[in-house]
Amino acid sequence: MPAEIAKKTMVYRVPNMDAVRVRRDVEFQPAEGGPLLMDLYFPPDTGRPPLVVLVLGWADVDVPLPLGCQFREMGMAVSLAQLLAASGMVGVIYQARNPVADLDAVLAHLRENEDALGIDGTRIGIWAVSGNVPVAVAALMGGQARCGVLSSGYMFDLDGATGVAKAAAEYGFANPLAGRQVEDLRGGTALFIVRCGLEQFAAVNESIDSFMAKALPRNLPVTLLNHATGTHGFELSDDSKASRDVVRAMLGFLGDKLEA
Repeated sequence: MPAEIAKKTMVYRVPNMDAVRVRRDVEFQPAEGGPLLMDLYFPPDTGRPPLVVLVLGWADVDVPLPLGCQFREMGMAVSLAQLLAASGMVGVIYQARNPVADLDAVLAHLRENEDALGIDGTRIGIWAVSGNVPVAVAALMGGQARCGVLSSGYMFDLDGATGVAKAAAEYGFANPLAGRQVEDLRGGTALFIVRCGLEQFAAVNESIDSFMAKALPRNLPVTLLNHATGTHGFELSDDSKASRDVVRAMLGFLGDKLEA
């Protein structure tokens, strides 16, 4: 049975979220242990919509599942994919054995199969929270997405800091940003970063603050939203106007950056 936290859904909702069309179990990566699959949540309108990939920083195939389910079965992932679809973008959630390589495979499959899937593979954004953020940032470094929303996430260990590395070791998320620098980011990749003023996890805000201190002098296209009353996981736990406004702003950023 899924743990209670795995059942939590997004506090922000829009009409028709539950009525979006879902294409399940699309194979994106063959493997000896069985193919890896993704689910695509489509907006009701026809045409070639942009898409947003929900990034996974942990393996959830052929490993124990502490929360009792895979990422694409979690209430957060499903409700966010529905929310994206109801907002005019395809929401993509997937399985992973190797978080870094499998995100690369997801993005490549979406670009290479845009006609068969009925999507616009040139308009891809990514969304990541918490320990999923390092994998997302690594993909953005490679120019594999047009933009990214990063919420309450671990960024770089800069200037001798080790907090992100310690968190990765403790919680088990992949950290491909180890040894990387802000200068490795592409200048044209737009980022929307949410910082929670009441963040509970060590190193999260420190890594965001040090990132911003490096990003702004380089004039990177970064938007920082400081959710002053927000806590880690506010999207699921704080049904307040302030939190709903933040999620609305995240969606608005993606809609703007993924316009044709």
